[in-house]
Amino acid sequence: MGEAKDYLLKVGKNIKKHRLAAKIKQVDLAYACNFDKQTLYKIETGKVNLTLKTLLKLSTSLNVSVKDLVDVQ
Repeated sequence: MGEAKDYLLKVGKNIKKHRLAAKIKQVDLAYACNFDKQTLYKIETGKVNLTLKTLLKLSTSLNVSVKDLVDVQ
């Protein structure tokens, strides 16, 4: 289970990295994805197990591919 938590944290940090690179506020990305700010915070801190639908919303709003969000090498 620790490995999955580590991966979720890395994906969350990656999402945050792309959001900051795009100069998008957390609240604005949450709104664009139809989330509340707290949900996006939980995603960026690795506390939420993301669905493909959620990843698609995020990637579309950030103008990156899903692969860009989950590729955490």
